[in-house]
Amino acid sequence: MVFLKKIMKRYGKPRIIVTDRLRSYRAAMKTIGNAEVQEVGRWKNNRCENSHLPFRRREQAMLQFRHLRSLQKFVSISISVHNHFNHERHLNNRETFKLQRNAALAEWQQLRVA
Repeated sequence: MVFLKKIMKRYGKPRIIVTDRLRSYRAAMKTIGNAEVQEVGRWKNNRCENSHLPFRRREQAMLQFRHLRSLQKFVSISISVHNHFNHERHLNNRETFKLQRNAALAEWQQLRVA
């Protein structure tokens, strides 16, 4: 609640706040004086709900592994490939990323041929 007040003080009142139909949201909006800008709809909250999908996708993938041995085999292979190709692109500039990617692809080609 205090967090919302600080945001509103800094950035002004929002034009629209999209929530689901929980009553606690309506009570909080009345308390801070934003009840008139709250929009509630069946599909309006999809952006928030869809942010959880990658986590749920990983959960579903993990449920496929019934035995510990198959999980360990998959993880050992996938981690080596992920570490090989993950160059943390957001931390490097484009030229560095391209050099690292090309080196990884060349090494991958050598491993595949051998």
